[in-house]
Amino acid sequence: MATYPVYQNVPAGVDPLEETVAEISTASKDGRTLIYTDSAGKRIGFVDISNASAPNGLGTLSMEQLGDADAEPTSVHVVGGFVLVVVDTSASYVEPSGKLVVVRLSDRKVVRTISLGGQPDSIDVSADERRAIIAIENERDEDVNDGELPQLPAGFLQVVDMPTASPSSWVATKVPLTTATGAPIPMLAAAGLDTPRDPEPEYVTINSRGVAAVTLQENNGIVLVDLATKKVTKAWSAGIVTRTRVDTLEDGNISLTGTITVPREPDAIAWVDDRYLATANEGDWKGGSRGWTVFDSATKGIAWDSGVSLERLAVKYGLHNEGRAENKGTEPEGLAVATMGGKRYAFVASERSNFVAAYDMTKPMSPVFRLLLPTTNGPEGVLPIPSRGLLAVSSEVDDSDAQVRSSVNLFKLGGPDNRLEFPTIVSAYAGGAPIGWGALSGLSAIPGTTNRLAAVSDSAYATGRIYQINTAKRPALITSAVDVTDESGVAVGLDLEGISARAAGGYWLGVEGATGAENALVRTTSAGRIQQRVSLPADIAAHVGKWGIEGVSAIGTGADEVVYVALQRPLWADPAGADGPIDGENVARIGRYSVATGTWSWFGYRLTTTTTDGDWMGLSEITALDANTVAVIERDKLNGPNARVKRVYAVDVPAKGAPAVTLPILPKRLVVDVLPALRSTRGWTREKLEGFTVSGGTMVAVTDNDGLDDATGETVFLRLGALPDGAN
Repeated sequence: MATYPVYQNVPAGVDPLEETVAEISTASKDGRTLIYTDSAGKRIGFVDISNASAPNGLGTLSMEQLGDADAEPTSVHVVGGFVLVVVDTSASYVEPSGKLVVVRLSDRKVVRTISLGGQPDSIDVSADERRAIIAIENERDEDVNDGELPQLPAGFLQVVDMPTASPSSWVATKVPLTTATGAPIPMLAAAGLDTPRDPEPEYVTINSRGVAAVTLQENNGIVLVDLATKKVTKAWSAGIVTRTRVDTLEDGNISLTGTITVPREPDAIAWVDDRYLATANEGDWKGGSRGWTVFDSATKGIAWDSGVSLERLAVKYGLHNEGRAENKGTEPEGLAVATMGGKRYAFVASERSNFVAAYDMTKPMSPVFRLLLPTTNGPEGVLPIPSRGLLAVSSEVDDSDAQVRSSVNLFKLGGPDNRLEFPTIVSAYAGGAPIGWGALSGLSAIPGTTNRLAAVSDSAYATGRIYQINTAKRPALITSAVDVTDESGVAVGLDLEGISARAAGGYWLGVEGATGAENALVRTTSAGRIQQRVSLPADIAAHVGKWGIEGVSAIGTGADEVVYVALQRPLWADPAGADGPIDGENVARIGRYSVATGTWSWFGYRLTTTTTDGDWMGLSEITALDANTVAVIERDKLNGPNARVKRVYAVDVPAKGAPAVTLPILPKRLVVDVLPALRSTRGWTREKLEGFTVSGGTMVAVTDNDGLDDATGETVFLRLGALPDGAN
């Protein structure tokens, strides 16, 4: 429904480029006000979500206003007309402290503060709002002894009795997990945990019978607590698992061939019903099973486990984060369970692949995957709002330099017209696993076919790859992938930014290099083996910095075959750009290479002017519409709410190019403004609109997800309608 960047909600006088995040969220009783924690900004924020399509910031409440300017909020939960704010006031890891601050929602005044005696993490409240439980983690210092346990003081739990609606009557009672001598309580000692004398409780959840379940993440354990008696009633290990056919090497290849044996180390936990529990097995210092599990609390056994399916989904949807392969993969961290639209669902958030997977939990012992929801980076808080059919996901990663901003994503069950806008492209299975893909940086129709396209991926991966796409499928389906290989058949690492399928068979690929001399055209067979390399002319390459060939398009056959290239940025007198452009301000170049004669012609293209700091304009694709006309993608470097220019223009190319000293500037005419289509999904607007082609008269475009490096990871495959009359 909407994506709300929380930097838009910072107080007056705070630079919106400063780090500000949304981690854990809660909602008012009417489901119209969302409250989130911002540990980076040391505040909690309020957002009006009455209109889920247009969230509106309602301002923030700082920790200074809550009594301690140096404190950090860790969790929030609404009870009646109050919001319970869990606050970490620790002076250090060895001097942990915290408090529960009760804030009246109507006027945002503090009405009660309760000391918690340690560093708190999460909170949950019983359905009748008579009791709350808070995990007092007393977390370890990861820089001490490589993070090994134990690191005392030990964590514990606080149960808050709330017998009346008046916070003045509320009382907190400590529930210890260790004895007065520092030993684990007997139930923990017998549970087979990692280091039970340092339990480090992490996440809490309460069922309808007043039983709380708590994860001890670093200890790979789960405990149950009866809130009425404030006693631990059960404890067990989450177990050790072996995962096969997962990606375990950060080598730039999506290779589902590795094996790991690890403890689950669950983070978030939620009751499915009063018997079954679901955990998101993020992992911490020793493990992480890359999935989630349903436990039977009656037997302390496993009722169901997702196995490697979550990682498979990430790969299929183009959301696999190869840079996390040696760590914890998808890192499922957040999890929530709720009944919505008459069905019970589990929502599992992948911290590193930026999605939430939704499962039908009608049968707790056999969850059924329903769909994937794309989020902004690092989804942490997963908040179902059943009364309004909404799901709010707060994402904690905020990096203004990379234009990756923390946001609240709002989804609605069914939506206004039951549209399903994600995914727009996925991969097929080959050899028992989905085809690994991402960073689609160029697109081409395949001559003589219908509903078939070719695409390439760029330097986000160790080897350049060519993909085949079936557009008759919805979502579009990647049906095959081949590595680009050298003349001897060895896969090579190339920064592929453009592809054009030749009428005679095989492809022309556009290679962008780190230097001008590394930019080249490459001709390959249909299987990806290189047959020919064509460098840029020396007098052009000498003025190309790191922004070189961004698009390639071939047209004609035999002696009439020509290849067009788009250079992304102007040619600089100094390749680093310090001495300005040689063709005048904002002029990029389009080149035409005659295959028969081996000669180049050059033309100028005037880019739109930008006045935004840190922005620039460039070309990112070229497509020959006919023998005399090409289309180019012109775009800015901005994304999210700041994105302005994502357009396709057409230019007529003269039969002859002029010498560089009299470079002709080609007039351009707008074919399609793609920004409305990119915004229509109501997600984070993509920066890199990088692929465009025309197949069977229909315009198709695709975004480059950068392999999730400083990007949300969602790929948007766009069907833009018929090529307008007069475009060519």
